[in-house]
Amino acid sequence: MKALYLIVPFAPLVGALISGLFGRSVGRAGAHWVTILGVAISFIASCMVMSDVLEGNVFNGTLYTWLISGEARFEVGFLIDRLSALMMIVVTFVSLMVHIYTIGYMAEDPGYQRFFAYISLFTFSMLMLVMSNNFLQLFFGWEAVGLVSYLLIGFWYKRPTAIYANLKAFLVNRVGDFGFVLGIALVLSYFGTLDYAEVFKRAPELATQTMELFPGTPYLVITVICIGLFVGAMGKSAQFPLHVWLPDSMEGPTPISALIHAATMVTAGIFMVSRMSPLFEMSESALSFILVIGGITAFFMGLVAVVQYDIKRVVAYSTLSQLGYMTMALGASAYSAAMFHLMTHAFFKAALFLGAGSVIIAMHHEQDMRKMGGLRKYMPVTYLVMLIGAFANAGFPPFAGFFSKDTIIEALQASQTPGAGFAYWASLLGVFVGALYSFRLVFFAFHGEERFAKIDAHAHETHDKENTHGHDEHGHGGSPHESPTVVTLPLILLAIPSICAGWLIGTVVYGNYFGDAIFVSSGHEWIAEMGQEFHGVMGMMLHGLTSLPFWFAMLGLATAFYLYILQPDVPGVLRQKLAFFVRILDNKYGFDDFNQWFFASGAVKVGTGLWRYGDAMLIDGVMVNGTARIVGWIAGVVRWLQSGFIYQYAFAMIIGISVLLFIWVFDVTALLANWTR
Repeated sequence: MKALYLIVPFAPLVGALISGLFGRSVGRAGAHWVTILGVAISFIASCMVMSDVLEGNVFNGTLYTWLISGEARFEVGFLIDRLSALMMIVVTFVSLMVHIYTIGYMAEDPGYQRFFAYISLFTFSMLMLVMSNNFLQLFFGWEAVGLVSYLLIGFWYKRPTAIYANLKAFLVNRVGDFGFVLGIALVLSYFGTLDYAEVFKRAPELATQTMELFPGTPYLVITVICIGLFVGAMGKSAQFPLHVWLPDSMEGPTPISALIHAATMVTAGIFMVSRMSPLFEMSESALSFILVIGGITAFFMGLVAVVQYDIKRVVAYSTLSQLGYMTMALGASAYSAAMFHLMTHAFFKAALFLGAGSVIIAMHHEQDMRKMGGLRKYMPVTYLVMLIGAFANAGFPPFAGFFSKDTIIEALQASQTPGAGFAYWASLLGVFVGALYSFRLVFFAFHGEERFAKIDAHAHETHDKENTHGHDEHGHGGSPHESPTVVTLPLILLAIPSICAGWLIGTVVYGNYFGDAIFVSSGHEWIAEMGQEFHGVMGMMLHGLTSLPFWFAMLGLATAFYLYILQPDVPGVLRQKLAFFVRILDNKYGFDDFNQWFFASGAVKVGTGLWRYGDAMLIDGVMVNGTARIVGWIAGVVRWLQSGFIYQYAFAMIIGISVLLFIWVFDVTALLANWTR
């Protein structure tokens, strides 16, 4: 099976290399065929690996030893168990759908081959991350997805907003990665190894060991390690306050929005914490910290989605909120529920993003929902997929999101970890907000009056303007129409698991699917307790109809229906009456303004000060020019002494002899005085 394990990550890498290095030779068709074939092979191989894993075969081995330093070994290896196999299936399937979709979306883009190389390389990086069996390889995949996301977000590099967005994403993730590196460094320092199995085996030995970050204040080593690792997850999985990069990443083409936000980069942190469950289960403080961060992200980021008009940004803030639910599940030790929500979310969120891209194609790259409306009769397939995605995102049965989200909320209610109460109410309020923004998007874009008449009149002008920024052509004016089959087929294939993937909950969450891949301590077995009351999919759906989350979701749907179907003028009035709160949400709680003022402007001021006082005044003024002035002064003094006149030299000699004689006489006198005593 080793050969099969190698095929999974390296098939997309081969496609990326061919498309990236030989793109001109293979042409557009060659670029998309070779990368799609690579990802398809990877997906098929992942399915075969899953089948083998389900038979009880687990692999944990080293493929290559990169470096040996003392007793520490730095290796490349794979850990193939049920946790990594699930991630491999999700990543390769969503990536395959995105690759196929890209053929239609990027049809006329001049960077066609380059884009396929990037997304295929992204897939390779993510697979190396999820298949790793040690922290070194985990860090390689972690940084590789960050690097390729930088390239993808700034793909249209002629647009200043895209360059700003990719730089922002890169810098914010470096903040999280600083904590991540510190966590890994502490693992190596205290455990002496980077191998997962060895670290997990030795972890109980450090359960009570402390360290002093500040003199006189001891902290548990395990807690410091876990919080350091989770800070890395906060950056990758866009958790408060390191969430600011993700909405701006919408500046990239829509296919990478689906790839980054659905199943790959943003879920890396969720997967990492689940993989590190043997460590996190030993630190109640770390779990509480995770609960609070997840609760804040789930509710408050969902509120921002309610006031957005950019169709992609609505889905982006939805991603932030859903990631908050996964994070809360991790804090409640419901790792299986977090991974299950990761899986279901990957399908319906990819469907929502690609559906939004289909709308953008039809609207000649118009993303403002205020210029849409009534699209359901022009785009029936896209509308149906977006509706399914909205129901799944809001958590309505029998759609996939219902099963995973309700399980998380029940786990939060059962959890006794400090902070679980706050997280529970944040999750309930988040259900209402999630249903509100999900159906606001559907009703705003697909129902009501048609507001795109002006777009028809200026279609050519819009197309020309967009192309100057690197966009592609998908129409020549006229009314919107359904996207081509190469775009709608991935939508349909993603809509199917968005409906039925949740039906696997009995196996994945309550059937001990993950086995030894996830560890839960004896005091945190909330999922096991909930499993005793699980009576099948139908029983859960019937029970769900009487639960608080369902009625909160219904309230959100009813509110959206009232505001955007029955009384479409009311939202404008509400925005005026609640202008203060709307302004806060429009400004995204001021995080971007604060970061721009404190970090960006602060860095500029620090740099200016270092240049003015450090470089110009100290280095140039004192060390360089000051040295030159001293040399000049010494040279002037020496030049005065070396005049070339003999009488001056003779006079200097006489003075020198006189001084020497005076010193000698003084010393002799002092010597005689001492001798006479």
